[in-house]
Amino acid sequence: MKSLNKIILKYFDIKGSIFSGQSFRWRISETDCQKFIGVVAGELLILEKKGQDATTLYCSSPTITGISLSCFATRYFSLDIDNRQAFPESFARTYPTLWALLQPYLHLKLLRQEPFETLITFMCAQGIGMRIIRRQVDYLSRTFGRRCTTAIDGEPFTYHAFPTPDALAAADPDTLRLCTNNNCARARNIIDAAVAVASGKLDLEALKDPEIPLDEARNRLCAQHGIGLKIADCILLFGLCRHSAFPIDTHVHQYLAEWFSFDEALKTLNRKNYLLLQRRATELFNPDLAGLAGHILFHAWRKEIKRLESF
Repeated sequence: MKSLNKIILKYFDIKGSIFSGQSFRWRISETDCQKFIGVVAGELLILEKKGQDATTLYCSSPTITGISLSCFATRYFSLDIDNRQAFPESFARTYPTLWALLQPYLHLKLLRQEPFETLITFMCAQGIGMRIIRRQVDYLSRTFGRRCTTAIDGEPFTYHAFPTPDALAAADPDTLRLCTNNNCARARNIIDAAVAVASGKLDLEALKDPEIPLDEARNRLCAQHGIGLKIADCILLFGLCRHSAFPIDTHVHQYLAEWFSFDEALKTLNRKNYLLLQRRATELFNPDLAGLAGHILFHAWRKEIKRLESF
């Protein structure tokens, strides 16, 4: 593709990574099912599968957030992390059948996403399907985000950056609710969160600091209306590089019962039980990468057990 910057990345599971419920700004190209189009940090990215061993990444800029495209891609797609490190050596011995099942999913990569975008998209992502979430996030970007144009093969291509905190802080609630499936309360909560970030009251970059205990970081996020334990843990894991965060939703709740025989997973997922399950689950994995292990299991459960295809 002329006019775009190009690099070659080592193989990883593109589709599994971008459509595993952690990001909502990627889509499959309408003209080529081997190409995947996304907007990251205000730049257009196109991923193209090249056989079984490599992936080509095209970008509208040679740099993203001030660093080279190669360095950014390594960081964004977590190419510096060996997923096997998320599981202790004893895991394969203790759960040999499950370990065999997980092998195709070990090429899934955890995306290191923009903090504010992750905050807002997961506030949108409560109780609705992933296709609807992607549609809402796209509408949110088209309505409040910066309009950008690049050239692909000499032809203009328009896309929209994700809205800034200031843009959403100043949003009209009635307009914003159209981006939240007509959920007025959610629209108001998103505006309040944007105000908190824009004013510095909620410092997302500070929450990346591993010196801040995970519980404290979670509590700071949960202080915002519309953010509960699961959403806070998703924000920590997918947007704040806190790979020890372990979100628990219905699917995680189910696989903890089925695959690991946790009695607590048979009980209602209230706050007390959520935190108890989280502590027990973290003990199964490398604590520093428990969230990565949990996400691999989440994707495998949806695909292998639930036979769910839509992401």
